[in-house]
Amino acid sequence: MKNNYLALALVSAAVLSSNAYAEGKNGVAAVVNGEEITVAEVKKGYDENPQIKAKVPFDEFYGKALDIYVNGKLIYQAAVEDGVMDTQAYKDQLKTAQEDVARKVYLEKRVKAEITDADINKAYNEYKSKFKPQKEVKARHILVSSEAQAKDIIAQLKKGAKFNDLGKKYSKDNSVDLGYFTKEMMVPEFGNAAFAMKKGQISKTPVKTQFGYHIIAVDDTRTTKPLPLKEVKPQIEAMLSQQAVAKVFKDLNENGKVERYSLDGKALPNMPAAQ
Repeated sequence: MKNNYLALALVSAAVLSSNAYAEGKNGVAAVVNGEEITVAEVKKGYDENPQIKAKVPFDEFYGKALDIYVNGKLIYQAAVEDGVMDTQAYKDQLKTAQEDVARKVYLEKRVKAEITDADINKAYNEYKSKFKPQKEVKARHILVSSEAQAKDIIAQLKKGAKFNDLGKKYSKDNSVDLGYFTKEMMVPEFGNAAFAMKKGQISKTPVKTQFGYHIIAVDDTRTTKPLPLKEVKPQIEAMLSQQAVAKVFKDLNENGKVERYSLDGKALPNMPAAQ
């Protein structure tokens, strides 16, 4: 029983320690000249950067980012004290920034409203209906310079030598394993030879190409299938987003009153929205 209480106490202490680190000091990550930077602010910056989030855990990001947040706050405080907000340069850039943010938020809102699950499923079904299955081969090869050496390697394989061992020893190509490929992805001589073989076969004679002499081992064959929705959904959403943005510009141009003029002041025809 005592051991159980001890284990529970140790676990509780570890959790409390972890939470204390994750939450800073009562939720505060730093205090800069009396102004707080919260852990929540740092966490928000982390969550809004999916590329960083996918590669770095938050505790590691926190340690590296805190100085950046502190320095940013110091610069901002110095700018305020210097009266930067009253300068024309600040006002001009603020106006540009406000317009940029407004455009971004509006487009995101419109695009989100345009793309539905039904649209995604429709695009995915179109992808599946147009998909053309292709045969693929998974193979390894050993590439050497002379036909005589290639024949000697084939002889060693027939005596029981391991393909990968001989590949590491003799091949000019470090990539012994070629993975899956279609016939068209390879030079004709190699593709024809590999696709004429069956799973588990090793070429009985060297295959000559512009790169030298190959010994091919076919490990598997398959017919390609459409990728599942979860794998192609990001590409579908990107495509639909582009279409939605184009539609937004088209609608605004058609419904807005736009007058264009050349440098010499002559009226220009109203151009259609870029597609």
